[in-house]
Amino acid sequence: MRPTIFLLAALITCQAGLAGLADSSAAHAINALGIDLLRQTATAHDNTLLSPFSIQMAMAMTTAGADGATRDEMGRVLHYPASQNSLDQSFAELQKQLTGIAQRQALQSESQKRYGITNQPLTVITANRLYVEQGYAFRSEFLSLLQDNYLAALEPVDFIGNAASATIQINTWVADQTRQRIRDLIPPGALSPATRLVLVNAIYLKAPWNEPFNANATQSQPFHGLADPAARVPTMMLHHALGCARREGYQVVVIPYAGAELQLVVWLPDAVDGLSALTAALSPEMLAAAAELPEQSVTLYLPKFKMEPPVLSLTRALKSLGMTTAFNEPKGSANFDRMAPRRPDDYLYISDIFHKTFLTLNESGTEAAAATAVSMARFLGISQHPPPVVVRVDHPFLFAIQHRASGACLFLGQMTDPR
Repeated sequence: MRPTIFLLAALITCQAGLAGLADSSAAHAINALGIDLLRQTATAHDNTLLSPFSIQMAMAMTTAGADGATRDEMGRVLHYPASQNSLDQSFAELQKQLTGIAQRQALQSESQKRYGITNQPLTVITANRLYVEQGYAFRSEFLSLLQDNYLAALEPVDFIGNAASATIQINTWVADQTRQRIRDLIPPGALSPATRLVLVNAIYLKAPWNEPFNANATQSQPFHGLADPAARVPTMMLHHALGCARREGYQVVVIPYAGAELQLVVWLPDAVDGLSALTAALSPEMLAAAAELPEQSVTLYLPKFKMEPPVLSLTRALKSLGMTTAFNEPKGSANFDRMAPRRPDDYLYISDIFHKTFLTLNESGTEAAAATAVSMARFLGISQHPPPVVVRVDHPFLFAIQHRASGACLFLGQMTDPR
């Protein structure tokens, strides 16, 4: 038998607090890896949606169990600091801020009810859980680290006796945490009697706009760059003060969610066919700069869209980026001794990584979700007021849902066809 370990991270974006992070390790890692994976997985003509936050939460928990050359290699590819403790604390602080937003929004909503004001508060759900094979000898330090830093509750299950039931149990938990937006994250047959651990992170966002779009202003408008040149898509319109700037070869505009602590960022290339060049130029510095754009009067035209891509395996992309020993290539090189004792004829390695996302954007706001599963197996043997700027998002563009305080992008993607 080959004992398998699964790590999952399910994410739906949320608004985050404006208090800065004590350490920027998590935000930097999220943005840098997000860009790397976007370049690895996106194609010129397809919509692409990733959750760098979800992927990194799963990988950070995995890396906590890595040692030696495997830990060093994962750290380089995932853009981690040398100190695992610094990384864990940074992710813990980011998660704390995301949770705090929901609490503040709920209190504000309750307070407004006293004055007869009713609104939809921003909803954030974030949770971690460890599903462990009962009786398996994982290191207590590893389990304690994930409980202390990631608040990962421990739940013993019987993978050996009934892996199919365990799969249903975990998938049900993920679906519940993500309001049924992420279903069947773990494919049938992916867990087996060899499975030993599944680590799950779930985060859900339902975020109204700070300034809602008027549904009556939405009209069918052309979207250029499609195979059908006459294609028209429902396009929203908003006239408001927004963060906006023109850079060489593109425009960038941000639309805040309720409370202005999370925002949608749109990077629009000047050229209809400029998406590939813009993706190639995208950098962590560009992402960070979007968190602090000066406001100006903007008339924005933005298409409505919904994205629900199939489960994506990230294994090949991460291998291409240089993370190979974690996947036991070459044979015998994987070292997860901090997760469970490593012996020459019995050790753990990553067998696959699955990622699934969901996002819908309309006049009311955004709802988004993602899930990531890392499968591991044991081997045996200053404000000016110029005229309003018009930003017409009518051809392929990049976008992100960003936590303003840290600059971390919870979602990152490209839209080539909003239909």
